[in-house]
Amino acid sequence: MSRIAIIAGQGTLAPAVAACLDDPLIFSLQGFAPDGLAATPFQLERLVPFLDDLHAQHVTKVVFAGAIRRPPLDPEAFDPRTAQLVPRILTAMHSGDDAALRTVLDIFEENDLSICSIMEIAPDLIPAEGVLSGNPSAADRKDAARAAQIMSQTGSLDLGQGTVVSQGLCLALETLPGTAAMLDFAARHTTLRPNPNGARGVLYKAPKPGQDMRIDLPTLGPDTVDQAASAGLAGIAWAAGQVILLDRHEMIRRAQDAGLFLWAAGRLD
Repeated sequence: MSRIAIIAGQGTLAPAVAACLDDPLIFSLQGFAPDGLAATPFQLERLVPFLDDLHAQHVTKVVFAGAIRRPPLDPEAFDPRTAQLVPRILTAMHSGDDAALRTVLDIFEENDLSICSIMEIAPDLIPAEGVLSGNPSAADRKDAARAAQIMSQTGSLDLGQGTVVSQGLCLALETLPGTAAMLDFAARHTTLRPNPNGARGVLYKAPKPGQDMRIDLPTLGPDTVDQAASAGLAGIAWAAGQVILLDRHEMIRRAQDAGLFLWAAGRLD
């Protein structure tokens, strides 16, 4: 009987995905255990034996869920077969997140393990087009379109999956520190808006152009709503059908309390 394994990272995405599966095997890279979910740790330095163990447990499919940052590597911990992958792994890790993730997917697939996307396993976590809360104004929609344009142009640089735009100006761009750091920066620079009484701004999230949609989809959750409110933004928009919402009902509740809109946006021109 074939089984599916979750390669779980930090945060609450892995538990949400696990709830959609019957008796999945759950593993996590050492040091990146998920929140509230028991997971068997493995070392990147012993990746090939780990893949062998997956096969021994009749795993044929894996799904990646949760945040993993680039781990430090211990040269003395590599087994002989994984050591042969070191040049490939290190090159990918120094080439950006996209290259690193593609290399990980390639290694799993080369070892006869299929990669499932969150869309396949938990489609309800990824909302289709529509406004979930509030009502974005015409100015908000223009800011969202500007943000989508910025993301389409910067995506090839492998920087991040989000930006903050207000009154047509880019106030912040997501980089390695993540969304929370970007919103904190935006909160500390609210005076950059040309018109203090004009549009307050929009957080926009979307995958990078050409991104492999099986892994590392952008994620939004209740904490994102709180951070956007603290930054004085009017709301949050994202690419419909391409962004994960964690605890959608709580996100909507907090957005309504804070007076923010939540918008799964279709094509933005």
